[in-house]
Amino acid sequence: MASSQSYEVTVVGGGLGGLTAALAMRQRGIKVTVLEQAPQLGEVGAGIQTAPNASRVLFGLGLRKQMEAIHTEPLDQVRRRWQDGSIIALTPLGERCKREQDAPYWHYHRADLHRVIMDACTDPEGSGPVVNLRTNQQVTDLDRSNPQRPVAIAADGTRYEADALIGADGVRSQVRDLMGCEDTLIFSGDMAFRALIPGDLIAADPSTRWLVDRFQSTIWFGPDRHLVHYMIRGGEFLNIVACVPCTDEVAEKWSAPSSPDELAAAFPGWDDRVPAMLSKAKDDVSCFALYHRRRDPVWMDGHVALLGDASHAMLPYQAQGASQAMEDAAVLAEELGQVTSENIPEALRRYVNRRAKHAGMVQAASHQNQTFYHYPDGPEQRARDAQLKQFDGESDVSYDWLWSGTPLNDPDLERFSYPFAR
Repeated sequence: MASSQSYEVTVVGGGLGGLTAALAMRQRGIKVTVLEQAPQLGEVGAGIQTAPNASRVLFGLGLRKQMEAIHTEPLDQVRRRWQDGSIIALTPLGERCKREQDAPYWHYHRADLHRVIMDACTDPEGSGPVVNLRTNQQVTDLDRSNPQRPVAIAADGTRYEADALIGADGVRSQVRDLMGCEDTLIFSGDMAFRALIPGDLIAADPSTRWLVDRFQSTIWFGPDRHLVHYMIRGGEFLNIVACVPCTDEVAEKWSAPSSPDELAAAFPGWDDRVPAMLSKAKDDVSCFALYHRRRDPVWMDGHVALLGDASHAMLPYQAQGASQAMEDAAVLAEELGQVTSENIPEALRRYVNRRAKHAGMVQAASHQNQTFYHYPDGPEQRARDAQLKQFDGESDVSYDWLWSGTPLNDPDLERFSYPFAR
């Protein structure tokens, strides 16, 4: 009978969720191979945030010091009106999260956070078997003729046989399709612009200098669209996520290059500070259609299971997509680390049972926020703004529910104590 210390798992997808799963399983003594279709492992040039629930998972994997070295901490959460930039609500974020949630709310460059997790996967001094990372390996087929040993087959014909296979390959998951899961993908009607604006350009202009004087996480609310921005790398870049109605071209292509002019023009009539900020973007502006999945608890079949966006892709209107994938990763590793290879299906079933309802609730809240964020001016907008003055969440989930505790059963990980320097 094989033990968890000797069995093998293939993870398809080398993004934040896949690598977090690989690292968590490594630390449970499992041999992991990660297959990434891109020629190089890395992340796009964009910002990302770890809410306290995700910070707690990553700290539990021993990454606190590495994360402290790359993070930028927003001191407040600010909500603004589209026309005049007036503040709807301003609440403390940085110290409040550490005091009340016992974990921080931090921002990063995606590539920096990805590198930290990847380095921990391959560190020869780390706990457990070093993760085998294989790039340029697009999985195009799945051989389950031996149900106990699923085989991922890459486009070049290379076969990767293991005791379990995890599809962490994103919203357009090939593993999901090869499993024969129902197509639950839904087009939201929206698209998002992404851009990184050099912080020195922001600081040099008196009309935008306020953005670097105090680091904040800001959301501007307007009819049919909203704008999110925050600093990363200590002010080196202002990260922009701008959600607007999708064009036919982007809906068809899923993603397309854009320009600073198109980005600024997407917010006509908004407060003058918005075009002053957005027009400083460089030529790396891109936009992508926003898809999500209908809630669906079918994430596993035998020795194959899904994780993150492959199972519960959500709109970015709760800023929880990566955080929920990291929670998935931790629970998956906890379940797989306690069984022998013969009991993998039972472990995967428990993993899905522990995660599907929770992630589904976040999916639903993210979808509700598409409407909640985009009300036209009027009674619903005024009621929303009044609600936002209370720092207890949006839609149907509270920040306390979303950010508190841990998804793990391990009592050693139920509560950490983080003595942050004052």
